[in-house]
Order: sequence, then C-alpha cells, then structure tokens
Amino acid sequence: MGRKKVHDETLRLRLLDRAGELLAEGGSDALSLRDLARSAGTSTSAVYSLFGGKPDLLRALYIEGFHRLSRRLRSVDPDPDPVEDLVRLAHAYRSSALADPNYYRAIFGRGHDDQDEELATAGAGAFGPLLEAVQRGIRAGKLVDEDPAAVASALWALVHGLVTLELSDLLRHGSEGFDYAARAALRGWRTETATR
Repeated sequence: MGRKKVHDETLRLRLLDRAGELLAEGGSDALSLRDLARSAGTSTSAVYSLFGGKPDLLRALYIEGFHRLSRRLRSVDPDPDPVEDLVRLAHAYRSSALADPNYYRAIFGRGHDDQDEELATAGAGAFGPLLEAVQRGIRAGKLVDEDPAAVASALWALVHGLVTLELSDLLRHGSEGFDYAARAALRGWRTETATR
C-alpha cells in the first residue's frame, strides 16, 4: 500500500486562496509564509514543500489566477455573432473578477517576469479568447479591419478598468451598466455595415 500524500492539491489551493487574501489585505510585505501556514491550518514545511519559498508561492498564485480567468473565458458558449461573443466575454471577465477578487488583484497588481515562460503562457491563455473573438469579428466583416491585438487590447483595457473600479467600490454600475459600457465601446470598433 502506498504512502498517503500529505500535501495534496486541496491544501495547495487552500494556501493559494489564503495567500491571495493576505496579499489583498496588506500587500507582498504582509505575506509571510509563517502567517500563511498558521492561518491555513498547516505548517511552514508544507508551504515550502508545495511551493519552495515566497517567490514561487507568488508565481503559483499568479499562474492559478490566470488559469481561473482563462477557464471562465473559455467557458463562454460561442454566439453566431462574434460581436456578441465579445460582450459575453466581457461579462465572463467581470464574473471571474467578482468571483475571485483576490486572484484578480494579484495577477494585475504587479508586473510579472517577462522571461517566465509558464507565466507568460498563462497570461496569453487569458487573453486568447478575446483575441480569437476579435479575429472572428474582423473576418466576418463586423469589426473594422485593424490589428486584432490592438483592438483586443483596447477592449480588454476598458473592461479591466470598469471591473477594477467596481472592485474598489468606485463605480457601482451593476451588470446592466457594465453591459451598456461594453456595447458602447464595441460600437467604436464595428463596421458601418454591422447593425446589431
């Protein structure tokens, strides 16, 4: 009979969740591995065993945050209208941020190591659904024929700004106000022939 694994995925995710909370409460300086372990009901040796140290813990937190965002965006059912896909993706982005605000704040709260391939891949995975929807919209003649990455980045910036303001209690637009803003931004990228 094999030896029972002590430090499993459940503990790993519990530590990441708690690390995100501590990071949101007091920033990187407030995140000590000893306090994290104690507040998660485990030992510092478990933290070291699972993550190595604080830099690797933070890296795992960012990667998990990007993966959660990416999964939420990839779960959006495609619409025959690629512009409507973009509205749905905007709402999925907002839902992801509201469901996991600590991960959202963590992944967008600081710069990341551009040389870290896994982290870059995780970030690109979160951007991918938006870029793909913009490319479909351009191919279908519903969006202006501009650089898809530039269009997707502009749309992401708007949605990100709205969500960040909402999480900071600086903007209380709700789902309807958010939808209106997303659709208004998209009107600027639509072709004249697009009617919806």
